[in-house]
Amino acid sequence: MKNGVIRELFKNRTLLLMFLPVAVLLFLFNYLPLAGLVIAFKDFDFTKGIFGSDWMHPLFDNFDYLFSSDTAFRAVRNTILLNALFITVGLIFEVGFALLLNEVRNKYFKRVSQSLTFLPFFISWIVVGVFAYNLLDFESGAINHFLMTIGLKPIDFYSEAGLWPLILTIAIRWKATGYGTIIYLAALTSIDNSYYEAASIDGATRWQQIRYISLPMLRPTIIILTLLAVGRIMNADFGMFYAMVGDASLLFPTTDVIDTFVYRSLRKSGDIGMASAAGFLQSMIAFVLVIASNYAARKIDKDSAIF
Repeated sequence: MKNGVIRELFKNRTLLLMFLPVAVLLFLFNYLPLAGLVIAFKDFDFTKGIFGSDWMHPLFDNFDYLFSSDTAFRAVRNTILLNALFITVGLIFEVGFALLLNEVRNKYFKRVSQSLTFLPFFISWIVVGVFAYNLLDFESGAINHFLMTIGLKPIDFYSEAGLWPLILTIAIRWKATGYGTIIYLAALTSIDNSYYEAASIDGATRWQQIRYISLPMLRPTIIILTLLAVGRIMNADFGMFYAMVGDASLLFPTTDVIDTFVYRSLRKSGDIGMASAAGFLQSMIAFVLVIASNYAARKIDKDSAIF
């Protein structure tokens, strides 16, 4: 058996050598930092270092602040709800746009459309935040200027927290839809064209072909990408939230997420242990959600689950 393992390793030596840089990066940036999780249970002191710092008494004292603070609970709630909204709307837009592009027969128009929708992905959230401010500002924003031109009252967007889940969803869809469409479009183009030809001969309309061929063929890809997105549901895009919202405290009831909450807390108190505890909590909740989502995926399609 040992000789067989050695033989297989030698046989696949080229692939293993190609994987080696990836394995090193994974170890250095994903596994090695796991040792730092002990900071969540310590009274961290820069002079003593990670392992020399004293343990908390009681041990979970860093977590008490998170569970006892209404602000922390609000940040956790907003993180989950906003990311769930982004995942749901993103799935609809990305799959829908991929299906539309797949139906386009003019190759030039298809390439131009895909390039134009992909371009915003490369624009920094800082730039997007500046665009948003120039559109939404109460006194000089383009939207309020248009509203006053047609005789309507201006809207103070930066004091109306209830509007911002919609605003953030629009912003992230404008920026990320083109990028998210690529994988779905690749999955669609890999479908054997004979399925569509047979359906066309049987008299199926284009909508029926999408419903009974394209969507079922996309299901494994949809499930896997959704599971991966759920795994990141506790990690809000700090760049987006801070660039779009910043320190506008009136918007925090619907836009304050764990990342911005920890950043503000760390900036004010400098408590590394509390920040590490928040990160640890993020990881644990995300882990539970991935396990639960994968279990649900196995019930829908066993072959599409991650494990």
